[in-house]
Amino acid sequence: MRRQVQSAAAGVAIAAAVAVAAGLTSPASAKPTERIPTAASAAALTVKTHVTLITGDRVALDAKGRIIGLERAKGREHIPFQVRRTEGHTLLIPVDAVHLVASGKLDQRLFDITELNKAATRRAQKDGLKVIVGYTGAATEARADVRGAGRLRRSLTALDADAVQTPVRGTAALWHAVTDGGRTAAGIAHIWLDGVRKASLDTSVPQIGAPVAWKAGYTGKGVKVAVLDTGVDTRHPDLKHQVIAAKNFTAAKDATDHYGHGTHVASIVAGTGAASGGRYKGVAPDAEILSGKVLDDSGSGDDSGILAGMEWAAAQGASVVNLSLGGPDSPGVDPLEAEVDKLSATKGVLFAIAAGNDGPGSVGSPGSADAALTVGAVDKKDKLADFSSTGPRAGDGAVKPDVTAPGVDITAAAAKGSVVDHEVGEKPAGYLTLSGTSMATPHVAGAAAILKQEHPDWGYAELKGALTGSAKGGNYTPYQQGSGRVAVDRAIGQSVVADPVSVNFGTQAWPHTDDQPVTKEVTYRNLGDKDVTLTLSSRGLDPKGHAAPDGFFQLGSTKLTVPAHGRASVDLTVNTKLGGTLDGAYSAYVTATGAGQSVRTAAAVRREVESYDVTLKFIGRDGKPAKSYTAALTGVAGRASGTDVSPYDPSGTVTVRVPKGTYLFNSSVLVDPDDSDKGLDWIAQPKLTVTKKQTITVDARKAKPVDVTVPASGVKSRFAAPGFTLTLGGNQYSYTWFLDSYKNFRTAHLGPQLPAGQLFQQWDGHWTKGTSDQYDVTSGGPVRKLAAGYTKHYKAGELAIVKARLGAAADGRTGSISATGWLPGASAATSIDIRQKLPGTRALHLSAGGGVQWGLDFTQYDGVDQDGFPVADASYALGESSFRAGHSYAKTVNTAVFGPYVGKDVGLFRNGNQIFGSLPLFADAGKHAGVSDLSSVRTTLYRDGTEVGSNTDPLFGEETFKVPAGEAGYRLTTSVRRAARVSTASSRIDAAWTFRSKKVSGAPVQLPASVLRYGIATGLDSTVPAGRAVTFPVTVEGSAAFGNLKSLTVYVSYDGKTFTQVPVHDGRITVKTPARGRSVSLRSRITDKKGNTSEITIHDAYFGR
Repeated sequence: MRRQVQSAAAGVAIAAAVAVAAGLTSPASAKPTERIPTAASAAALTVKTHVTLITGDRVALDAKGRIIGLERAKGREHIPFQVRRTEGHTLLIPVDAVHLVASGKLDQRLFDITELNKAATRRAQKDGLKVIVGYTGAATEARADVRGAGRLRRSLTALDADAVQTPVRGTAALWHAVTDGGRTAAGIAHIWLDGVRKASLDTSVPQIGAPVAWKAGYTGKGVKVAVLDTGVDTRHPDLKHQVIAAKNFTAAKDATDHYGHGTHVASIVAGTGAASGGRYKGVAPDAEILSGKVLDDSGSGDDSGILAGMEWAAAQGASVVNLSLGGPDSPGVDPLEAEVDKLSATKGVLFAIAAGNDGPGSVGSPGSADAALTVGAVDKKDKLADFSSTGPRAGDGAVKPDVTAPGVDITAAAAKGSVVDHEVGEKPAGYLTLSGTSMATPHVAGAAAILKQEHPDWGYAELKGALTGSAKGGNYTPYQQGSGRVAVDRAIGQSVVADPVSVNFGTQAWPHTDDQPVTKEVTYRNLGDKDVTLTLSSRGLDPKGHAAPDGFFQLGSTKLTVPAHGRASVDLTVNTKLGGTLDGAYSAYVTATGAGQSVRTAAAVRREVESYDVTLKFIGRDGKPAKSYTAALTGVAGRASGTDVSPYDPSGTVTVRVPKGTYLFNSSVLVDPDDSDKGLDWIAQPKLTVTKKQTITVDARKAKPVDVTVPASGVKSRFAAPGFTLTLGGNQYSYTWFLDSYKNFRTAHLGPQLPAGQLFQQWDGHWTKGTSDQYDVTSGGPVRKLAAGYTKHYKAGELAIVKARLGAAADGRTGSISATGWLPGASAATSIDIRQKLPGTRALHLSAGGGVQWGLDFTQYDGVDQDGFPVADASYALGESSFRAGHSYAKTVNTAVFGPYVGKDVGLFRNGNQIFGSLPLFADAGKHAGVSDLSSVRTTLYRDGTEVGSNTDPLFGEETFKVPAGEAGYRLTTSVRRAARVSTASSRIDAAWTFRSKKVSGAPVQLPASVLRYGIATGLDSTVPAGRAVTFPVTVEGSAAFGNLKSLTVYVSYDGKTFTQVPVHDGRITVKTPARGRSVSLRSRITDKKGNTSEITIHDAYFGR
């Protein structure tokens, strides 16, 4: 069985420059931000997506997947949150879920914002959150509660679990059904995300010896092999008569393969080769295929669909199941792993599963299951493929994969017209050549079918034992190849198998000078009618793949007789005392030969690196052992790197064993985990050196209070975000708390002070007063020790005031302006969004000391969606500014004329042979780059009059045009419409630019493009008094600016159809304003001195009032 280990939980590192979020209830929503270096990034400001946590707390994300809002569920308004950033994933975990995640009962992916926002996950979860709930015992009441809180999608009998889906508004009810005060509810064993798995992407069949088996009469005839994949195209001649049953477990329209992966896999298992004259025949051409479509037409499928497919395959009588799919593995057992083990044991089904294509130390799930026959990939010369995932297995270090098979450049049937068919192209006709452990796995499934035909009474253990034991060894360790490359020609003569197929000695604790030898049995089964005498030998390997020291692995005997239909065992002893100074993963092969057979068995042991027990004791404010606390040890240097543990024990004392090295120890003691205002003590040791056994006492009584105030009475705290960042070895580790306020919040530092330049601490706070004033402050900087308490009472003279005028581009809108303060050296910053009616004004009172740079952002909203989220339809970046204390500033945003803007960092660009735009089309009158929801877009590029291509990218740089290298004349056109609900002003923009260009090397080069900006002063509603002639400036920007202008003409229209030229005098034009409610449309034509041109029409530029 796999060893359960502690998984990392909340309160651990956030990588450098990663946003941190803040939590507020509607109508105020917290908004974390990353630094936006240029206006070209403005596209990322629009609220694009939302994800809902199982707790009912809802997170808003921008176009780049950054957290920009957090709205807590009803009744959860005071629960604090912690952020974790690790290995490219951002986790947002509320305190009441921390220990459930750490225990492994609650799937960490349910709080993994990166995972939840992936396109495949969003597709799978589009109708509500999908989870798999496992039960203990009868669990009648728990089962009823879960099914009452969500829609039952599938009942997974073998797993004793339900796959349920709950709408966004119902997630809080599901949370209450599965938990009880920070524990799982009675009858609940596990709660998993119903996650997404993906498909794992002429001489190969002879390479594994299949023709020898055919010659012996074994072709898989009568054996059912389930291919659980993207379906099978039964129109292909090679598979026309192979599929005897098919079922669809996805949301796709049918069970046919429209992606192309499953057809390729199925033909490797059992293709007849009819379309190639037998050249591309599968391994077991007479096997019968059960096609379970568990991956949709994009190659992805949810866990519950795969689980249902596995149970269907077993019920249909499959002897072998091929799973050329997978996902990342983690310590512990996930639902797919559990199902593989359960069905193997109860139904005798052999699961051949792809190891994955992610290289060293990355064997995926469900190939990581104990019972799985896990398959890596080799090329035609038995060289291990660079992409083939290798072990050890996560958590316990067991040997995986079990075997390898050909998986490089494998030619097999193509599903006509499928996605893969289009992407790769057929060669030869009717076939595709692909690589991956996906291709290696069906070779093994086919080999298993051949063995099953030879031995109809064999179950999964015998099949797995024969295939692993008879494998051909290569010059690799068991962690890389298992027993070796599958050899079915050897397997068909195999009557002796090892059971189990590998031996895991686990981990031997450091130090090793007192290690005692550990002995385990290598057991052989003789499935034949005659006794077999085996000659035994072993070969040990150290962590570097060299020979292990003599005596490290020792067999108890070199001879063993295994009786017919019986078992016999030999002792294998490992003596880790003999390893010298080299610690790590040791492995061995035990080879048994006799009666013309050879059986290879892998063995493994971890010789623990220098490690020590660290005991953590937590004492509450009352002097008693604390029950409510969080703890995290994050390795930051030495052998500690990569270690991340969050231990917990309700007694208040917990011991964890960690490798020698440097750690960041982060902890907290809470008076009430459901309400941070009742007391939270944050105590950390940013640099903990572990070189011996030690005890750390976290005493909440030593923490000192934090008191941050602003110079105004009657203010309401909206959000507080204390944090610190450790910089070590070029890496940053940031921790932040998300609190309602600093009320009853206290801090303390453990350990010695740090060298200068390694530690940065900051204190963010946000308050509102009435309906139009908000206070945003941040302070902090480099420190040697974390503050034991902190007091800062801001004075009026320390703040700057920004008086913001907020325009309304349409009637009935709300909007917000947020201020994000970046301190020099800070890796994170926070802000709040307070929605108010538009048009309107707002006063921002901002701290001005310490070199802080304030980024101001405006968002316009169109009410809320069906799930209660605010719908953002326009947003603008006002840029970063430093403000002087005691001074007042004015800002106006979201007013006409909205139009294209070209500057140093925005415009049209060429990168090599690609042309693209990063050009805001609806920058407001203040030239604030922004984006709006659009009703239609069409962008087209022409080269010397011939169309290159057309797309729906509104010049955001999301799509590029590939062009030839040679110089040519280009014309780029775009036509963009905004819906009236977004803005009545600048409802449509038509633009065209012409320029010459050729291939560029190095960094992207800005192309010559010009625009005209209109300087008319409108009201906050984008109107001008009707009936008056208004004179206002116009400004050329871009390639025709700064003395490069050759010609400029400006036109005006009052119906949007007929345009009349207006003269330009000294950079100004005069336009008569039409009647109230009528609009003015403007057109400009610009030519620079090099002949580059632009023509831009802004429809409904502004209105009369």
